[in-house]
Amino acid sequence: MRDRPQHLWRGFAGLRVVADVHGDAEAFIHAIEGALAADMFVLQLGDLTDHGPDSPEVLRRIFALIDQGQGLFLLGNHDHKLRRALTGTQLRIQAEGLGRTLAQLDAAPDGDVLKARAVEEIGRAPAWIRDGGRIFVHGGYHPGMLHSAPPPDAGCQKAQGLVTRALFGQVTGRMRQDGFPDRVHDWVDKIPADVTVVCGHDRRSLDGRPYVVDGALGGRCVFLDCGAGKGGHLAWIDLPSWA
Repeated sequence: MRDRPQHLWRGFAGLRVVADVHGDAEAFIHAIEGALAADMFVLQLGDLTDHGPDSPEVLRRIFALIDQGQGLFLLGNHDHKLRRALTGTQLRIQAEGLGRTLAQLDAAPDGDVLKARAVEEIGRAPAWIRDGGRIFVHGGYHPGMLHSAPPPDAGCQKAQGLVTRALFGQVTGRMRQDGFPDRVHDWVDKIPADVTVVCGHDRRSLDGRPYVVDGALGGRCVFLDCGAGKGGHLAWIDLPSWA
């Protein structure tokens, strides 16, 4: 089932796709409870932790969904970095980001259990999922995702190839004045007319709602990140379980 995760939601009434959570446990619980009450599978787009007030509770909730067969998360760049930190890789740690998550886990009574489970689940989280005419991915689309499944151990490896696009989107190699990478979205114009991409990672919305863009080929992208854990709020969309 790990190799074909989209089959996990076929028996549900619908699919709730949840954007980057970034430690906003209260909002995540609200999204989960509403989904389960409506018999919807929860697909979270990655970046579970960092910045927000309660990353340990976010991890508890997503692991419970996985155990119950009611949810799954995609590999995000923050998840990938968390696993690297937990397995001993020397990293540059942002105090209000990964540093806050590590401190919260150290303080949690079940912190060691959560750390071990995070290493396991992040290591096998899918970098993207194609489900018919829908592609779910954290950072950005590439046409190769139409024809290739992600590596089953993408979360355990250094990001390369399509996984780099999946985690980080498309970058120019330059840094913005705020210290973050300069990102471009040319890949939206490469989405075929019969495909919709749903992603997180970039907070592109200016009105607090998911930001929808139609590309040059007629394909569509829905950017769901509305800034949860970073001064914004958690967003999600509900979709049919069948593409």
